[in-house]
Amino acid sequence: MFQLLLRDRVHNFIRGRLGDDGFRARSAERDAETDLARVGSIVTAIETALHAAESEQSGLSRRVDDVLARAAVTFGNGTDEYLERDALDNHHQDLFGAEILNGQRRLKELATEISHFRFMKAALLSRFPDYKTPVT
Repeated sequence: MFQLLLRDRVHNFIRGRLGDDGFRARSAERDAETDLARVGSIVTAIETALHAAESEQSGLSRRVDDVLARAAVTFGNGTDEYLERDALDNHHQDLFGAEILNGQRRLKELATEISHFRFMKAALLSRFPDYKTPVT
């Protein structure tokens, strides 16, 4: 008998502290909004990385084209130019060659990275068809 009285008082105490409503789940609309916000944050992160890689690729491509043009100018147009070229011109050609190779290597890496980001975005959007990308 005492245990029943004690249990009743404990239940009343807990109900008083927690409220009489008890457990309530969120609405389905609010759950859907939360889920879409999570997907949106991932899409935003992928798009940010994609835009950064595309910007880097664009800038680097312009710089590599510029180095190619400068290398062509210092190369000369004679058939035996390489035989009579000054040591300073040879040095510049070597520097241009190294810059061009590094730039082209990075451009190739960026192209691969960009294709991966695009694939990840497409895969994510295919798994969450209810998510609509905001129009910017």
